[in-house]
Amino acid sequence: MGLRKHPAAPRHSPARGGPLHRGRGNTTPDGGVLLGAKGLLFDNDGVLVDSEPSVVRSWTRWAVDSGLDPVEVMAAVPGRRAGDTVALFVRPEDVDRSVALITRYELEDVADTVAIAGVLDLVAQLDGVPWAVVTSGVRELATARLRAAGVPVPPVVVTAEDVVAGKPDPEPYRTGAARLALDPGETIVLEDSPSGVRAGLAAGATVLGIGQTALDTDATVVVQDLVGARWTGEGLLLPDDALLRRP
Repeated sequence: MGLRKHPAAPRHSPARGGPLHRGRGNTTPDGGVLLGAKGLLFDNDGVLVDSEPSVVRSWTRWAVDSGLDPVEVMAAVPGRRAGDTVALFVRPEDVDRSVALITRYELEDVADTVAIAGVLDLVAQLDGVPWAVVTSGVRELATARLRAAGVPVPPVVVTAEDVVAGKPDPEPYRTGAARLALDPGETIVLEDSPSGVRAGLAAGATVLGIGQTALDTDATVVVQDLVGARWTGEGLLLPDDALLRRP
């Protein structure tokens, strides 16, 4: 997941752009953007669910209990698997114990997780559409947050346990596309963190950035949130007033 480092800006529309790279989308007559695709690969935290308060509380608790600086720890959290984060701060022999501890802290703190704006309306349109969740979190935590937020858990969920290398390596998104029986180039990756955007691009997908932090990445298009996003059968249609950056 990617923690939001900036307050949400008022929605605005930059100058209208031309066709997307590799011809996978275009500007619509009403000023929106259509990203062509056959399937969707969603990051979880910061894209489908807002778990930021829980993440901050849990990792701060873990840092204090581990005798570490919470600010330094929190700076290392976005977009990484828990195991990759704790490995930066503890001895190799303590990684498994530390992952179990932070996972327990986060599982104890899922109750106030909510869906990101527009998510529930969008996923309700995806009956019969190949879509998956691809997250740096462990499976138990990822599904707990989805359920707490009222987001349906899709048949395909790729988690930290399913890959050898986590984001920004492309393996998670290549795995997600493969499990949907799609080529990565036929998918849109929805991401909020820099490491997740890099993973999606390296996998060969079109990447839709979510939120202000994604403006500092090479995401193909960036939106404030998913309000008004619509699946057309040919891809994902993004309304003009959601766009923070066009192709």
